[in-house]
Amino acid sequence: MREGYVPVPGGRLYYQESGAGPAVILMHAGIADHTMWDAQVGPFSGHYRIVRYDLRGFGRSSMPEADFMPHDDLRLLLEHLEIEKPALVGVSVSGGIAVDFAIAHPGGLWALVPVAAGLDGYDWSGDESLARFGAEEKAAIEAGDLDRAVELNVELWVDGPGRGPGDVDPAVRERVRQMQRAIFEKGDPAGEALSLEPLAIERLDEIRAPTLAVVGDQDVPAIIEITGIIAARVPGARKAIIANAAHVPNMEHPDEFNRLVLEFLDAHAPASY
Repeated sequence: MREGYVPVPGGRLYYQESGAGPAVILMHAGIADHTMWDAQVGPFSGHYRIVRYDLRGFGRSSMPEADFMPHDDLRLLLEHLEIEKPALVGVSVSGGIAVDFAIAHPGGLWALVPVAAGLDGYDWSGDESLARFGAEEKAAIEAGDLDRAVELNVELWVDGPGRGPGDVDPAVRERVRQMQRAIFEKGDPAGEALSLEPLAIERLDEIRAPTLAVVGDQDVPAIIEITGIIAARVPGARKAIIANAAHVPNMEHPDEFNRLVLEFLDAHAPASY
């Protein structure tokens, strides 16, 4: 395992890499950090050059000191590591970042795997579970009750709206609980992540990379709908549903996730690198 930091305007990004071959970038969810990929690094590194990194404000990366564009941070990471054309596997907020990068850099990827992805421009107001969660999380944070704020995130994103704590591996719940608490303890960032303009939802037909959109069947309705939108609007995209999984299917069902994604990557990997 090799590790280091990449300078970005006003800060730095932490990364780890291992393996050899065509590059695959593993991008973490907004409730996690680079360690959410622990069950993927070994199997994936047997096939590919694997890079995982912490977004600004997460894990070992610095907090945002000013507004920034996450997909441009990704570009700087790739340039630093001399990676010309990777595959991107991004979960949640990073799924949205991966989509933005695919739009901003046509021809810049050999594969795209948005998992439980966010999507800039999507109207989130129709998902009542998210509205309730947002209000309760805000109240907990304002009251200084981080335990409650963390647990709300675990209940929504790990359990999902249709399951309870007893339906999920306790080790997965605890690991996400630890990562989410670390995020809250970092405090509020001074800058915000900016969106690609025009917004990604209006430009999905510009994506040229082979695309596999993945979602767990127990995720929140909005995420399931977004996955369908990506699969329908990205030319040639496929959709895969992982049963009995919510927002972090790679952690809940690593063997199934690894098989599914590696089969897709193997089918599209460049013959030379």
